[in-house]
Amino acid sequence: MELDFSQLAPLDAYRWLASTVTPRPIAWVSSISREGVSNLAPFSFFQVISDEPPTLMVNVNHHGDGSLKDTLRNVQATGELVIQLVSFAQAEQMNASSAGFEHGVSEFERCQIGSTASRLIAPPRVTDSVIAFECKVAEIQPYPRDKPNCHMIFAQVLLAHVSDAVLNDKGRVDPHKMDLIGRLGGAAYTRTLETFEMVRPG
Repeated sequence: MELDFSQLAPLDAYRWLASTVTPRPIAWVSSISREGVSNLAPFSFFQVISDEPPTLMVNVNHHGDGSLKDTLRNVQATGELVIQLVSFAQAEQMNASSAGFEHGVSEFERCQIGSTASRLIAPPRVTDSVIAFECKVAEIQPYPRDKPNCHMIFAQVLLAHVSDAVLNDKGRVDPHKMDLIGRLGGAAYTRTLETFEMVRPG
């Protein structure tokens, strides 16, 4: 089977990419507006892209009508965000926060998700997250540049909150204790419980 992406409708292209490039980690992004309204939304076009400086990238698509999502508007205005990874225990809350609430509604309040003040930045973090990265915006790039339908947020990590409950006896992260979820295609997700190891050749 071959797929000529130049002949695919955008929705079909998305479905093929989203169902094959898997599993994708989920960035549960909290931000805050200039008016002080907190926002929380998940994004699965997400990855770590640099360790020096430590930088994460989140791709935020526009709404179907071309308008900007609250996450992007907030981050453009304040230059700050918290990126949480999502454990299996938080899957339902994460999914609830993905609903299309009207502008100015706080998902923390509407979905009854606990929040805790961040230490270095204004946006709050999700209280029970196993790991949360306090970040400042390094840059925001529209894509494609000539007719953007999304923006890539490059977020430099300032501080990480790591739950002691996910550490092993050596103080390192145990992936089984983290029990993170990842996005597959459609409505499917996966968990990071089944792992294996390989040693890279010298």
